[in-house]
Amino acid sequence: MALDLWFVYFLATLGLALTPGPNSLLALTHGGLYGARLALATILGGVLGFSLLIALAMFGLSALLKTAPAALLALKWLGGAYLIWLGVQLWRSPPMSLMLVDSGVRPRATGLFRQGLLSALANPKVILFYGAFLPQFVDAQRGLAVQFVVMAATFAAVEFLVELLLALLAFRVRPWLERGGRAFNRCCGILFMLIGVALPLAR
Repeated sequence: MALDLWFVYFLATLGLALTPGPNSLLALTHGGLYGARLALATILGGVLGFSLLIALAMFGLSALLKTAPAALLALKWLGGAYLIWLGVQLWRSPPMSLMLVDSGVRPRATGLFRQGLLSALANPKVILFYGAFLPQFVDAQRGLAVQFVVMAATFAAVEFLVELLLALLAFRVRPWLERGGRAFNRCCGILFMLIGVALPLAR
């Protein structure tokens, strides 16, 4: 994977990780309720779930490229259109609203890990998103296995660090997201729309 393409992928992945979603909200909630140490289990479960979905998307993409190499261009354009649609939906979405209510019961780390894992795996939109997102950065002239490993490792690392930061700063980040959530969602929506337009054209 070329360094310049990886850097664009890194920025896009960072924007994706910063976008409010079930797992980021779960990390924020558990960080506020139980502290970052216990929320770490939630985060690791979510990262594992995302990694499994990325592997599934990559396996399907690899099989497609082996049987129909020319399909990559069409997949990029379809994926770009889907990313634009997601950007529009995110632009229109309301700001995050989150109430932290501590029951006083300290859950076990295994239970939090399971919640993070299932939250990632139970979202059917995630696998569709990866199917649209990953092909934008694939270079069919290079080895697919190395590209896939680099993309999966980059995504897992970025997602882990962003969710950990949310858990550590839960009480400071939550009011800011609630007050400026609509503007934040619109910024992320614009990012998705730009990715959807620019990357297929760059190919």
